[in-house]
Amino acid sequence: MSVARQYRVVHGHRWAFRMAGRGPAILLIHGIGASSDTWAELIPPLARHYTVIAPDLLGHGSSDKPRGDYSVPAFANGMRDLLEVLDIDRVSPVGHSLGGGVAMQFAYQFPERTERLALVSTGGVGLDVTPALRMASLPGAHLALASLRLPMVRTQTANLIRLLRLLGTELGLEAADLLQLVDTLPDSASRDAFIRTVRAVVDWRGQAVTMLDRCYLTAGMPTLLVWGSCDQVVPAWHAEVAHAAMPGSRLEVFQGAGHFPFHTHPQRFLAVLEDFIATTEPASQSPEKWRELLRSGGTDAPMAAPAARHEMARTRPGILRIPVQRRAAP
Repeated sequence: MSVARQYRVVHGHRWAFRMAGRGPAILLIHGIGASSDTWAELIPPLARHYTVIAPDLLGHGSSDKPRGDYSVPAFANGMRDLLEVLDIDRVSPVGHSLGGGVAMQFAYQFPERTERLALVSTGGVGLDVTPALRMASLPGAHLALASLRLPMVRTQTANLIRLLRLLGTELGLEAADLLQLVDTLPDSASRDAFIRTVRAVVDWRGQAVTMLDRCYLTAGMPTLLVWGSCDQVVPAWHAEVAHAAMPGSRLEVFQGAGHFPFHTHPQRFLAVLEDFIATTEPASQSPEKWRELLRSGGTDAPMAAPAARHEMARTRPGILRIPVQRRAAP
């Protein structure tokens, strides 16, 4: 059963989203260049127990693509405003890749509206990111993206992907999903919005934004981290850093999965997410508690010193062995 897109106009721009089900609200936030399509297989089963909202971020999918602000805080504000239009007060954001950064920013900006937080292969942890996104931040990226849609180039790229998958390479795990992103950029407006989004979070050196300096604010916020062990877009060691920086977080590593663990193992992902929601109480963040956390600066949290966290994110922490909270695999 597919869930059709709906539309609302917010600030003069048309937002596309999928919405289904009843119960506690889950906000599914896709990654860069993707859309609510990425969650299509998960929305119907989640809708059996929850109200599921899966938007196309502005500049993505079927939403408008204005010449505007595509920063992570702007996306978080957009989520707040869309939820307001839909008359939804509190949600558990589930964000993938860029969407993880948006989910984290949403929880930071609107803690009173956030019940739980689930981050899937999230950005914002360390510098490392796939070279493809670094190149997309460079001058001339618009022409390069346009050339990928030329018939001959498209055919050659598809053949390369088949070869990578046949050889069983880790890059082959990501290739089909990444090629699909090219198909979602059919015109100049789509490509321009994509590049603006990339440049808001990535430059030639790697990821240009970080959430590590504010991870201590997740104290008291039920937090789930999900990663694929073979992630070639955002390295899996970032999961260890994020887990250490987020007090009480739960980490699930899907062995053999890439950047899209919910595509590779949808049933396991569904079971992990539903178990996380069922076994945690919604956060309740009072202004007084939030003020205390901000004043503390995270000095009471494990690995709270910002300099230490940034050093870990700067250098590949292969020696880290963070205890992982895991549930039995379904």
